[in-house]
Amino acid sequence: MSVGEIGIVALQGDVREHAHLVRTLGWTPREVRQPDDLRGLDGLVFPGGESTTIARLADRFGLVEPLREAIGGGLPTLGTCAGLIFLSSEVTEGSQVLLGVLDVTVQRNAFGRQNDSFEAEVDVKGFDTPFHAVFIRAPWVERVGPHVEVLAEVEGHPVLVRDGSIVAAAFHPELTGDSRVHKMALSMGAA
Repeated sequence: MSVGEIGIVALQGDVREHAHLVRTLGWTPREVRQPDDLRGLDGLVFPGGESTTIARLADRFGLVEPLREAIGGGLPTLGTCAGLIFLSSEVTEGSQVLLGVLDVTVQRNAFGRQNDSFEAEVDVKGFDTPFHAVFIRAPWVERVGPHVEVLAEVEGHPVLVRDGSIVAAAFHPELTGDSRVHKMALSMGAA
């Protein structure tokens, strides 16, 4: 029995993997591609992928302002990898449309290129056991705003943060089968 409907921004990236985890938690996933798809959601997920592509498509489909309004209104939101970048207020290099709803500065590909991808056991604030995290061309957080809580770090860099109803990860929790990050981020809204 479903306890809520979770939107997954389905412009590009690993949408199916997130939908699978959302289902395992008892929620119903809904793909979000247009502003009308945001109506009635209990939570929202921004998958990994290419942040510039996601931003460009969100802008083209008129999603940027509706997303800002929904998230600004307190909709529980999870961003992973490229989702973290798109949610952020600033990136250290390059330019792209950013939602600016998460007061962090992000460095893209901070841990290196594709062949530098890695997995690590990460201690997460509030979790009893480490989280097995998959980092693929992963960003890290360079700066956190005064209201942003750092939940996990790797090599001294924040890789999991929370700001109110927003949780964002530099890694891909959807690739591990461990639903704890999704549950932490989205359980505030789905009831």
